[in-house]
Amino acid sequence: MKEHLLGKTLDELTAIAANEGLPSFAAKQIAQWLYQKRVQNIDQMTNLSLAARSKLSEKYDIGHISPAGRFESSDGTKKYLFPTGVEGKLIESVMIPDSDRCTICVSSQIGCKMNCRFCMTGRGGFHGQLSTTEIISQFLNIDEASQLTNAVFMGMGEPLDNWDNVSKALEILTAGWGFAWSPKRITLSTIGVIPNLEKYLDQSRCHLAVSLHNPFPQERAELMPVQRAYDIRDVVALLRKHDFSGQRRVSFEYTMFAGVNDTVRHADALVRLLKGVECRINLIRFHAIPDSPLKTSSPETIENFKNRLNNAGITTTLRASRGEDIMAACGLLAGKGLKK
Repeated sequence: MKEHLLGKTLDELTAIAANEGLPSFAAKQIAQWLYQKRVQNIDQMTNLSLAARSKLSEKYDIGHISPAGRFESSDGTKKYLFPTGVEGKLIESVMIPDSDRCTICVSSQIGCKMNCRFCMTGRGGFHGQLSTTEIISQFLNIDEASQLTNAVFMGMGEPLDNWDNVSKALEILTAGWGFAWSPKRITLSTIGVIPNLEKYLDQSRCHLAVSLHNPFPQERAELMPVQRAYDIRDVVALLRKHDFSGQRRVSFEYTMFAGVNDTVRHADALVRLLKGVECRINLIRFHAIPDSPLKTSSPETIENFKNRLNNAGITTTLRASRGEDIMAACGLLAGKGLKK
């Protein structure tokens, strides 16, 4: 098996160039071919000598992964299924068009360890980490690759539970030798893996979204077992140490469950929990999953909840649901094909 070049950082490509006896500047040339010119094979790297390309090809290939399937929603959202290194296991990416924006929702793991009660991904268990190759390949191998304006790490898996590979992907996306995207175009969503959250806040300038879903620790633990390991109060305390008053944003995701977390008591506790944090709250309608007792809150309850938070000084919006008819909306990604 040849080693993939896609997903390598400039430092890694520099080491490869040195090992193969290539000049040091060849690493930057290779990076440009990979991430800016987006070649499919090493032979297309025409500013490398024929001998250099031949030598690279003995041990390496590019590593693009083509989708195994695609489904389009009535609202224009598209879901892509990608094969993985685990036999029979797929991951899903979602393309979300919105006027002048084209956003990709990428996966970071094959399944998920977190087992949140409201998420289909966790039900299927955890089957492995996605490599940086597999993460970056999602950006390059959808039909809309050249049109992408934004990215959210909100697909299958917990990004901070795969920090080594996700951090390299973020470097590739934002570095001048890579995609050269502004960090403002990228948002990473996490349930709050505190050790790696600290690294993310220190090492990246991308936006942050925290899955909160209940301000009361005991109630949150019933929805999200990770609460027992990483208390949401400790997550918020860490965020208070960082400045979000500039261009970097932090938001909190809050899925609305009827009679579970949508009362005045919950709204007021949210205000107390987030006091002093420059942030916004994104409310999300719960998308029902099979055999779950959870139900989504009524439109009137959601509107009242949103107004109470806004009136308390926390900017709160309701996220539009996209792609629900192809199971591409929040919480519905499961790495399974759909029946035609």
